[in-house]
Amino acid sequence: MSYDATMANKIYKTAAEALDGLVTDGMMVAVGGFGLCGIPEQLIIALRDSGVQNLTCVSNNAGVDDWGLGLLLQTKQIKKMLSSYVGENAEFERQFMAKELDIEFCPQGTLAERLRAGGAGIPGFYTKTGVGTVIAEGKETMDFDGETYLLERGIVSDISLVKAWKADEDGNLIYRKTARNFNPMVATSGKTTIAEVEEIVPTGTFDPDEVHTPSIFVDRIVVTTSEKRIEQRTISTS
Repeated sequence: MSYDATMANKIYKTAAEALDGLVTDGMMVAVGGFGLCGIPEQLIIALRDSGVQNLTCVSNNAGVDDWGLGLLLQTKQIKKMLSSYVGENAEFERQFMAKELDIEFCPQGTLAERLRAGGAGIPGFYTKTGVGTVIAEGKETMDFDGETYLLERGIVSDISLVKAWKADEDGNLIYRKTARNFNPMVATSGKTTIAEVEEIVPTGTFDPDEVHTPSIFVDRIVVTTSEKRIEQRTISTS
């Protein structure tokens, strides 16, 4: 069954339409996914095609050279990346070494918690991760029970882009397997959240216990066809 924007005010026909009126130069964009799994690939392409500039992108990783956020790096639309892992992107490395790109590295668990905290209205939290390393430079510390902890700030993005398996017409989301990594936290951290999904079903289809992101966090939905690329392909020689 197909749906159009007349059936629910959250549903948009294309990724470009879903971004319409939300994109501005210099904004912060949080992007879900883990490697190439669960990334909002068509929303990223629409963001690239919008021509927006000077983005700060928050994502676990920066995609690869020709897919995911790597597409925005190719066009130099990203001014700053806040990530935990960027080892699969040669253009990212080139821009970083040439000082063309600002980088804030963040431990993976800390990044997930910063996104979750931002979505929960928590401005900051203390963690032991990063104490005594370059991660701690310029950050406040405090001792609890004889141990030193590092203050990390919650992240609230201007828009969040997520990829879900299914949505209902109200915007309740279900993710599938590894695609659940980072997408739920990214979804809650955005002032406005757009979900790219494979299927929209009527409201009431989901058992409430199945819902990973409640509709209250989701502002817009668009159905796309995923290419589901493989980040690293290993082929046996035997």
